[in-house]
Amino acid sequence: MRNSLRYALSVTSAIAVFTGTAWVLQAQQGAIQQEGSIAPQAPQAQGRGGRGRNAGPALPTPKLADGTVNLGRVPGEKGIWNVPYITNMGMRVVGSDGQLLPEIQKANAEAAAARGAGPRGGGGGGGGRGGTKSEPWVPFQPWAAAVYDYNSKNESKYDPEGFCLPPGGPRLFATPYPAEIIQVPDQKRVIMIFEGATHIWREIYMDGRQHPTGDQLNPTYLGHSVGRYEDNGNTLVVDVVGFNENSWLDYFGHPHTDKMHVVEKYTRPNKNTLHYEALIDDPGAYTKPFSVAWDIPWNATGELTEYICQENNRYLTRMTDDFGQPVFGPPKVPGEPTNGPKAATPASKGTAGTTRPAAPKKATGTK
Repeated sequence: MRNSLRYALSVTSAIAVFTGTAWVLQAQQGAIQQEGSIAPQAPQAQGRGGRGRNAGPALPTPKLADGTVNLGRVPGEKGIWNVPYITNMGMRVVGSDGQLLPEIQKANAEAAAARGAGPRGGGGGGGGRGGTKSEPWVPFQPWAAAVYDYNSKNESKYDPEGFCLPPGGPRLFATPYPAEIIQVPDQKRVIMIFEGATHIWREIYMDGRQHPTGDQLNPTYLGHSVGRYEDNGNTLVVDVVGFNENSWLDYFGHPHTDKMHVVEKYTRPNKNTLHYEALIDDPGAYTKPFSVAWDIPWNATGELTEYICQENNRYLTRMTDDFGQPVFGPPKVPGEPTNGPKAATPASKGTAGTTRPAAPKKATGTK
């Protein structure tokens, strides 16, 4: 395994493979809404997910035939989970009571009071977003703090998800495109399908197996997941290990290593709400474990559609590294015209200089 020092020193070469996200949206308008509470508000246009919870009274939690919580559709009905856009998990850290840390609640209140000066943690310009100094409660190791500050300063220019790579880890439920959860009790597995996040699927083994060990545990973007039900079948607990290091925890650029161990909890307090909580334990990047949590609203009439992130992603061909060299393609020869701007031009950027797709179903990187 690569230790944290090697990982930190390799950051410069790693950025030659990965680049900034294409799903950053109206951060100046939505940051307070996204960071203000455990339950997501209704952020501005965010792909096809994150559109807020359904109106009307809460309906009871649906159950499977054996009494286990039903985390998906009721037979004969449609429905998808409108995954919200969580840009900064550092502002979603919760305590043992499941509530945002008091420091975060205070920071959110101060940001709301000073909204005219720009929301805390937004994606605005002016040289970064505050970095580690604005998140003293996140237990960074020194090298991870340096990487996070770097990602903050360049406003996540090298986000791997911008290359249409899988988000990995808890970020699966923080990327603003719909998802479905399909429980298959007779096969002892749970399948999760994501419209966005490079249109991927995930399998959770419910047959009591253990994680592979040693060379049998092949590091992947999504890791190896085994699950079980707790709380009389009301909570799905998923244990995940075996992540590779080719993704970030979130758009803001919190790093992780292949030592990361995630324990997820899925509950459905009512039909219209999925509560997601993840314990992140990564001794390679953080000094102690911490938990993040948020709610995901149900869209009772939605269905998944085709979304191809890789289509027409021209941003890749124009991306240059910190030394002015193309990330893809041959090195630039002095005196020759450049292949394109160093980053997306202002005309192709969203609010506050953050890149975003022109429309939810268009190519991610059409810039």
